[in-house]
Amino acid sequence: MRIQEIHNLAIQMGIKADFRGEQGVRKFLENKTKQYEKMNEREKQEFDKEALKNPYLDSRIYHIAEDKDIKKVLVGVDIEPAEILMAKEIGDIDLIIGHHPIGKGLAHLADVMDLQSDVLNFYNVPINIAEGLMREKIEEVARGVNGKNHQRTVDAAKLLKMNLINVHTCCDNLAAKFLKDLIEQRKPERIGELIDLLKEIPEYKEAMKIGAGPKIFVGAPENRCGKIALTEITGGAEGSPKLYSKMANAGIGTVVGMHISEEHKKQAEESNLNVVIAGHISSDSLGINLFLDELEKQGIEIIPCSGLTRIFRA
Repeated sequence: MRIQEIHNLAIQMGIKADFRGEQGVRKFLENKTKQYEKMNEREKQEFDKEALKNPYLDSRIYHIAEDKDIKKVLVGVDIEPAEILMAKEIGDIDLIIGHHPIGKGLAHLADVMDLQSDVLNFYNVPINIAEGLMREKIEEVARGVNGKNHQRTVDAAKLLKMNLINVHTCCDNLAAKFLKDLIEQRKPERIGELIDLLKEIPEYKEAMKIGAGPKIFVGAPENRCGKIALTEITGGAEGSPKLYSKMANAGIGTVVGMHISEEHKKQAEESNLNVVIAGHISSDSLGINLFLDELEKQGIEIIPCSGLTRIFRA
C-alpha cells in the first residue's frame, strides 16, 4: 500500500463507524461543497479543499518524502520531533503515523467537533440544543489551538525526510463504535458491571497495570446505568459541560468518556449523571489498533511507540 491508500483506508473506516452513518457523512460533505460553490474567488483560494472529500480535517497527510510501497511503519499516540528522530535511528521506517493532530490537522481540530452534535442527537438530545451549546465550545477550542506551534513536528519530518501522516477522529470513531456495539450486546445493568466489562478489553486491561484503567468518576458501582451514551469518545475534543443537564433530560443515565475536566465532573454531578472514564491513551490505542489490524493484514510491519499499546485482533 502507498501512503495515500493508507490514509484513504483510515478515512473510509472512520466513515463506516461514524454515528452519523455513511449517508449522514455524505450529506456533510455535500454541504461543504455547496458552501464552497457560493464563495467568491478570494474565499475559494483560502478555502481548504481537503474539506470537500475528507470529513475529518484533523486527520491528514503532512509530508511525503518518498512515495513508495509501505512495508514498515512507526505508530504512536503523540508524534513529536523526538519520535521523528527515533524513526530515523531505528532505520527502514517507511512511514510515521500519529494519532493526535499536528500541523494543519491541529489547526483544524475544531472543524470536526460538529460531529458531537450528531452523536448527542443520536442519543435524543435535540439537535438545536446540541448545536447551540457545541458552537460555543467549538469556538473556544479554535481559539485555544490558534496559538500552538502547529508545524514543529511537520518541520522535523521534512528536515529528516520522513513520511508523516496522522489519523485522529477516524480512529476515535472506530473506538466509539466498538464500545457501543459491545455495551449494547452485553447490556450491563450496574456501573460496576460496566467497569468490569471495560476491563475485559485488552487495551484497558493493560492500562490497569500502570494505574490508568477504567474508573468511575461520578457515581458508584451499585448505581444503575440507565441509558449508556458514548458521547465523549469521538468528536475532536471535549464538548461543553453545559450539555450534561440536556443529556439527563434526554434520558441518558451514564456517559462513557476518555477523560473529564473538573468543570465537566461538577456539571455531571449536578445533573445526576454517572460518568465512567475508560481511559484516554488506552481508548486511543483501541481505535488505532482497529485500523492497524487492517494494515497488518496487508503485510505491513507495525512498530508501536509513544503510548500505543499494540493489540492485534484477527
